[in-house]
Amino acid sequence: MMENQNTEYKESWRDEYIKWICGFANASGGKMYIGIDDKGNLKGISDAKKLSEDLPNKVKDILGILVDVNFQSDAGKDYLEIVIDAYPYPVNYKGSYYYRSGSTNQELKGSALDKFLLRKQGLKWDGTPEPYTKLKDLSDSAFNLFKERASETERFDENIQDDSNEDILEKLNLIAPDGNLKKAAVLLFHPKPDKLFTGASSKIGFFRSDDDLAFQDEVKGSLIEQAEKVIDLLLTKYLKAQITYDGLQRKESFPVPPAALREAILNAIVHKDYASGIPIQISVYDNQLIIWNEGELPEDWTVAKLKVKHPSRPYNPDIANAFFRSGLIESWGRGTIKILNEAKAAKTPAPVFKYDDSGFYVIFNFEEISIEQKVLELIKKDSKITGTAIRKELKISDSTVKRILKSLQVDGIIQRSGNNRSGVWTVL
Repeated sequence: MMENQNTEYKESWRDEYIKWICGFANASGGKMYIGIDDKGNLKGISDAKKLSEDLPNKVKDILGILVDVNFQSDAGKDYLEIVIDAYPYPVNYKGSYYYRSGSTNQELKGSALDKFLLRKQGLKWDGTPEPYTKLKDLSDSAFNLFKERASETERFDENIQDDSNEDILEKLNLIAPDGNLKKAAVLLFHPKPDKLFTGASSKIGFFRSDDDLAFQDEVKGSLIEQAEKVIDLLLTKYLKAQITYDGLQRKESFPVPPAALREAILNAIVHKDYASGIPIQISVYDNQLIIWNEGELPEDWTVAKLKVKHPSRPYNPDIANAFFRSGLIESWGRGTIKILNEAKAAKTPAPVFKYDDSGFYVIFNFEEISIEQKVLELIKKDSKITGTAIRKELKISDSTVKRILKSLQVDGIIQRSGNNRSGVWTVL
């Protein structure tokens, strides 16, 4: 057996390996074998008997935990098996915290350490107190928008239109036991949460290629207001609606179904790691849209689990609860399934979910835009555009341009006024 999440091999013993025991105790437990190399080959150790007697006390003195150390022998070679249980409280090695991840032992620092310590206490970052922000600092417009949205649902026992801002916070459980606001309250209702928590915003960019950014926007403000602004900006500025006709009836369709896009944006906002200091990043290309946020899946979850019915395990429970009460999201873990179903109903390519060490991605790949649609888009941008200009822009032949323009006119989609040199196009 090779090294893995719960197995570690050491050819000989060094006291610094107590760090590895610390890592197992802070994760899901495991076993260390002393006298076996990292390829799983038994080498044996000469002092196995003495070590088996000394190690339990040494580990207890340094880490404050108990481990089982078993003396083993095979083919005349002695080795040790150290069995480490997972501990419900944080275990430190001389003031530092280690955590087993895969086959590596990682020292936790910064935001990773903060998240680990909170998790061991059964807490979430968005539920911890924010002592420097008061009720008067929050935005009335954000509360009013929340009440407007929530009144359209039946997710409160009574009408909340006449409730004060403090009443709303109480009902959403956004006041910490010490009387301070929770961080979730600040993110949800402060007019400038990014001033308090770096990266509490969404960045949108249109890219011609990965290294060619054409234009961009950064959306800030309370999360309640930010969600609607991001969705509106994407639909009005970044995504081109394709126009088709069913007889004389004009139809517009986006390369990403609006309902799927909305769900993906809301999921990114609700599940983002706001302690990371990095904004949600939305990259739009001619052929795809990518939504990224630095969030984490629950332990032992995979992307495959998101594609089937699964329990709701929000990364930020207090933020998720507010979004649920306002009717913006469901509480049954159906967000990712809804994204897939909306794309299927619109007959667009299935969105791709991707999760790695950098965070979580939702990737919408667009269907290829027809050459007729591209010609129509050029005419919409410039009503005086010539056939020659269309040919150069799209790199197609004169005969193809003439055929498409004639077809669009015959179908009643465009019409030409004036002569060939100074006339104009009108999209009907």
